[in-house]
Amino acid sequence: VSGCTCSSDKKKVHCSMVLGANAMMVTLMVMVGGATGASVHVALAAAETWGGTLTMPGFAAGVPLNITVQAGVASFAWVYDVNGAGEACAPDTETGLAWSDDGKTVLAKGTNADPSYYTFTGTYSTATEVSGSIIQPTSKDVPSSAGTWTATKGAVAPPSRCAADGNMPFIWPLPAQYTNGNTTATVSPPAQFLAFFAHAGTSPFLDQAFARYAGITFPHVLAAAAGAADDVAGIDVTVASLAEDYPQLADDETYTLTVPVSGRATLTAATVFGALHGLETFSQLVTFDFDTQTYVVAKAPWSITDSPRFPHRGLMIDTARHFETLASIRKMIDSLPYAKLNVLHWHMSDSQSYPFEVKGFPKLWDGAYSSYERYNQADVRAMVDYAKARGVRVMVEFDMPGHAGSWCTGYPEICPSQACNQPLNLATNRTFDVITEVLNECTGGVASAPGKPSPGVFKDNFIHLGGDEVNTACWDSTPAVKAWLDARGMSADDGYAYFVDRVAKIAIAQGHRPVQWSEVFDHFKGNLSKETVVHIWKSVTNVTEVVALGYEVLVNVGYDKLSWYLDNLNVMWNDVYMNEPCAGVPDNLCHLVLGGHGEMWGETVDASDIQQTVWPRLAAIAERLWSPRDQTQDAMAAHARIQSFRCLLNRRGIAAAPVNNAVARAGPSGPGSCFNQ
Repeated sequence: VSGCTCSSDKKKVHCSMVLGANAMMVTLMVMVGGATGASVHVALAAAETWGGTLTMPGFAAGVPLNITVQAGVASFAWVYDVNGAGEACAPDTETGLAWSDDGKTVLAKGTNADPSYYTFTGTYSTATEVSGSIIQPTSKDVPSSAGTWTATKGAVAPPSRCAADGNMPFIWPLPAQYTNGNTTATVSPPAQFLAFFAHAGTSPFLDQAFARYAGITFPHVLAAAAGAADDVAGIDVTVASLAEDYPQLADDETYTLTVPVSGRATLTAATVFGALHGLETFSQLVTFDFDTQTYVVAKAPWSITDSPRFPHRGLMIDTARHFETLASIRKMIDSLPYAKLNVLHWHMSDSQSYPFEVKGFPKLWDGAYSSYERYNQADVRAMVDYAKARGVRVMVEFDMPGHAGSWCTGYPEICPSQACNQPLNLATNRTFDVITEVLNECTGGVASAPGKPSPGVFKDNFIHLGGDEVNTACWDSTPAVKAWLDARGMSADDGYAYFVDRVAKIAIAQGHRPVQWSEVFDHFKGNLSKETVVHIWKSVTNVTEVVALGYEVLVNVGYDKLSWYLDNLNVMWNDVYMNEPCAGVPDNLCHLVLGGHGEMWGETVDASDIQQTVWPRLAAIAERLWSPRDQTQDAMAAHARIQSFRCLLNRRGIAAAPVNNAVARAGPSGPGSCFNQ
């Protein structure tokens, strides 16, 4: 045996050698006097064990690490939360690593190829504890860090564990209740995919939904073939109420879905909006097996009973800082039901532009960026109908009295002066005449009711009136406004209270609930009308104080480490996921938290980048608002599913950015799988 030092006493041969990185197995043939030895004993030094943890951002978060060192060769073993192929709870072992240990540093040197791809470097912090870096090769031959590790010599190796539950469904958001089996069911849609879906009664709404979900669920063309008798051959949908009213806050969105191993799936729901959610869940259970060229449902049979934790779950878009095209808005609406979101908060106007047509005051949209960057009422009505078909409410916002300088372009008299154009001029009734007409054209002057939608452009019974970030200096510095305030013994702050209260009463008189930002509550406290929904975006606003006074709230605090402001590009999805809307709120008051939004302020987004700025971080908000609180406590446990959901969005034509981006909307850092970005 090459490398051995041997001696013989004519009965036994004794050989010894040093095992290196490339000599893990030794075969000895001992021949004495022409006979083959009956047994061979190879004595090795006892293996040295280490126990610790390993972290690779995006793949493993503090997972147990088992290290074995024997005769200068090391192996490192762990279980990924999700590996580069998108597989949850995937084990990995790096073997054949050349180990050196001088008492100050350790080195487990890999070969840059499997099964010893990585190199591990470490430094002793105590006599037995080491921590260091995981080094991976790069295409430019410049090593880069893949993560970190810590280990203690002689420690009992911890059991392998994985943050992702291998039995957890790859459904986003996670259903409230579910059970499943372990059988892969084959799904055999008919040649006309639409025929897969069936329901009793007449429902144009469901017919449209079936047409959409036929394409979503079965995107691949199949060769003509008869399905087997034991395949899943269709889904029967039963809806208690086929009413096709515009969606509202109080709609029942519950559904129950069963998917057997064979036969027909069933979906039951109280309303058509619950049925939409069930269709979305079913579409996520069905995957395409390219090897067999068939559609399948893994881990059948499934039984899912689902409903949202919060009734109001949305996205805010800002069409004032940048104009968003109709096509871009429709695409965003398309994406919302994929994550069971049901509100588009449309921040229509701001200081920079006023793009909305108001027939009673036709010069208002002179404040648009250009004559091409406007929305006429017919187009907006069509957008509201488009959203309705997808179960999405559209809540419009006209921010006032601040953030309203663009109103002055067409009607300068409603602003304090040309040089100081906001807040809007509270000293003239002309301002409130304009506001009343704007709101009336949006609301129709009455609330929508079952079977009788409002005649206004928008059908939702909420209307957002802003009220944030109001600097009243212009009122004090404009003589006519200052004189009006003085004549009434009012300060500028009193004027702010007068303004936001008056416009809220206009909305209430038109049958709508006003939504106003935190500052309005911060000013009024318990004197604010209980009809008002308080939209909390400032961390200084005490949510518990607001709900304890009986107000309903929307919560999406921005500009902190868990921000739901999607323009905070350095806040990653896992931080967004850990933002709990009822944090600090007593359980008996949490029902007053209606939900919240991801807020996509538009200073740096337009049609070119809005999708990848919103997604996939909005998915983290969606699951937090839909799924039970006790099932959304661990972001890493959701990592494999959000990776999969991001890839699903991409397959559906939504430009969701890589999940693991340190900066939102950045592209992939290099070649690789969708599941490894």
